[in-house]
Amino acid sequence: MVVSAQMNHMVSALFCSPNIMNKKEKKMQQKLAPEKSEDAMIQGILEGSPDAIGVAVIRLNCGCRKMAAVDKDGEPASKVIIYRDRAESICGKCKEDNGSYMRVTEQFIHWVEPEPETAKKQMIVEKVLGIKMQ
Repeated sequence: MVVSAQMNHMVSALFCSPNIMNKKEKKMQQKLAPEKSEDAMIQGILEGSPDAIGVAVIRLNCGCRKMAAVDKDGEPASKVIIYRDRAESICGKCKEDNGSYMRVTEQFIHWVEPEPETAKKQMIVEKVLGIKMQ
């Protein structure tokens, strides 16, 4: 899968050490960090998923989010959860299409400390999010 330069840059920001990132990469890294509301959901998912080494976070253009824990092999370590902040249920579009990948605006994996090696992270991101590093 060929990815756009912007998406490739976003993924590379996931794997770069903060000490060697330039200003643009640091800004991208901050953008892909969990929001405060997402952090609580991530912690809940991790508590119920003892094999998890991270949580995939997928933000959709409607404001809903999809999350699931991933294990060391990039396999699901939890069920996929779709939710919307400050709402009783997910939006109508997500009810219809289960949060289609066509509506993804941002996606990343929040890693549990200690984070896996870069090569392992790349393998998991490629497998889970479908983003191939070039």
